[in-house]
Amino acid sequence: MNKGNSFMNKFESFFEGFIFWSRWVQAPLYTGLIVAAIIYLLKFFQELLYLVEKFNKLSEMDVMIKVLGLVDISMVMNLVVMVTIGGYSIFTSRIDVDMHEDKPLWLEGLDAGQLKIKLATSLASISGVYLLKTFMNYRNEVEKTSTEGVIIEIVIHMVFIISALLLSQTEKITHSYHLHHGAEHDEEDGH
Repeated sequence: MNKGNSFMNKFESFFEGFIFWSRWVQAPLYTGLIVAAIIYLLKFFQELLYLVEKFNKLSEMDVMIKVLGLVDISMVMNLVVMVTIGGYSIFTSRIDVDMHEDKPLWLEGLDAGQLKIKLATSLASISGVYLLKTFMNYRNEVEKTSTEGVIIEIVIHMVFIISALLLSQTEKITHSYHLHHGAEHDEEDGH
């Protein structure tokens, strides 16, 4: 009976080690995201070069739409960085940057829940920029002084006011979460 238990304990220990090791299967995904970020960086400079080359031929509205495209690329890059660094440090292996002077503030106390909130906020921001770009393209096609043009501007304005209010509420909840959990950790540490 002892040999059976010993074998099962060894097998269980091996299997649990294998499961724990399996987190490294994600590492190539994060490497792929870094490669994709470099490709997206090249796309950013391609768009910027186009904007510089065509600057004299573009209307103010076209320049604004192109700049919004650059902002969109920048925000997607932020999202890729968050997923790469945050995902790796939460799910694969802790990144030891606590003492590094350039450590981003968003890495402080990052857990899976906080990463989800940051990702959702980033996605909402990217969606907002894309929506603004779409509205501006549409607005550009509609006569500016028409009733439809005015309605479009009001809708754009209201969408962004509602988005700002929802994002500020999310930030308030997140801040409250950090304060609450910070107080719990202080109590556990005896402070």
